[in-house]
Amino acid sequence: MVPSVFVSHGAPTLPLDECPARTFLKGLGATLPRPSAVLAVSAHWETETPTVNLVSVNDTIHDFSGFPDALYEMRYPAHGSRALVTRTQQVLAEAGFKLEVDEARGLDHGAWVPLMLMYPEADVPVVQLSVQSDLGPEYHMKLGAALAPLRSEDVLVLGTGGFVHNLWSRDRGRIDGPEPPWVPEFSDWVHAAITHGRTADLVRYLKLAPHAALAHPEEEHFLPLFVALGAGGVAAKPERLHESTTFGTLRMDAYAFT
Repeated sequence: MVPSVFVSHGAPTLPLDECPARTFLKGLGATLPRPSAVLAVSAHWETETPTVNLVSVNDTIHDFSGFPDALYEMRYPAHGSRALVTRTQQVLAEAGFKLEVDEARGLDHGAWVPLMLMYPEADVPVVQLSVQSDLGPEYHMKLGAALAPLRSEDVLVLGTGGFVHNLWSRDRGRIDGPEPPWVPEFSDWVHAAITHGRTADLVRYLKLAPHAALAHPEEEHFLPLFVALGAGGVAAKPERLHESTTFGTLRMDAYAFT
């Protein structure tokens, strides 16, 4: 069975930046069972109701500005998958979710940046699923749980966001800038909660985790973690695949749930 996975995609320049997170993602695809398709749940697609994209070939959305020209020249033309869209509709409907379909949208950088590193040949079909950032962690865990059957069908449920994501406090000049103390304090708390199965604490992280409001001034980058966690199932065994930090306040941790 394919694990569900959460990765941190960091800054859009990650494919260009020499850093441990880039090296990790470049090797990640080879360490996972080869999926038949990827269902990518990105922090950068926010909708009121769950929505998937249904396209023949995914456009590459450059949803950022002010970066090097080389970044805007990058393309990730992975095929879509009508079969995965249909199956996602089925499993979500069985759990009481109504799924919308967008027949125009491609992949935002939250999806194509890590996937370009994981599967550089763009030879795995990709469907993207949106988040509902106003509905919180518990909702997204339930959304992930509804997607769990896809794992036994060789679909990689990939949550892509940020373990810590504070753009306002980042060290703009140094990708290897030092972490403020609150970054590891928050990350260590979350890691312990994941490792010890304290999901009730995790969904209340805004009240319980140290420095939660600093770690996530807005919640959308943390929610894909809960989708991946939910898709792992009730008895999921978590494994931290990577830990590092870029620009001081973009924590790049990744987890698999099996």
